[in-house]
Amino acid sequence: MALKIDPWSFPDPVPVPEAGEAGNSIVLAGGCFWCTEAVYTQLDGVLSVRPGYAGGSEATANYDDVCTGTTGHAEAIEIEFDPARVSLGRVLKIFFSIAHDPTQVNRQGADAGPQYRSAIFYANEAQRLVAERYIAQIEAAGLFDAPIATTLEPLVKFYVAESYHHGYAARNPWQPYIRAVAAPKIEKLRKTHGDLLKDRT
Repeated sequence: MALKIDPWSFPDPVPVPEAGEAGNSIVLAGGCFWCTEAVYTQLDGVLSVRPGYAGGSEATANYDDVCTGTTGHAEAIEIEFDPARVSLGRVLKIFFSIAHDPTQVNRQGADAGPQYRSAIFYANEAQRLVAERYIAQIEAAGLFDAPIATTLEPLVKFYVAESYHHGYAARNPWQPYIRAVAAPKIEKLRKTHGDLLKDRT
């Protein structure tokens, strides 16, 4: 990752009035949804995480088509959370500092193509403003050695992925891809944000 500081030093979002109007779910895309799902299922206050597709049409909202990189879809996750226990700002902080590298354009590591782009699919104006201001805060602080590539895209519809994608990392911890890509993210989360985990032991 192009992060210039350690994750312990990554700033909290500056509070904004609109955050309370942002709702209790958000759709984020940051590379393979197996890996981003694996990160967010660890967080206390996260009620559910569903992998799926956003950005394209219903006709192409399936894994085979999305993998071609021609559908407009991104592999994404829908996070439902309890705002009294974990704020949208905290969800976004984990997104930018742990879950993926927001400076990569249409890729995450070896996974290349627009389906692996960094994107926040906002469901309302409050979500857009919170995300926009946090990106500006990160950029102003010079936290990365490359520009933030995350796009802000209106959420038209989230399409839930095929059942075999759900909980993939948890069900396949020894799969080479999971060990190489998802496991380090989970380990970083546990080291830097242990107080925010469901399992604090």
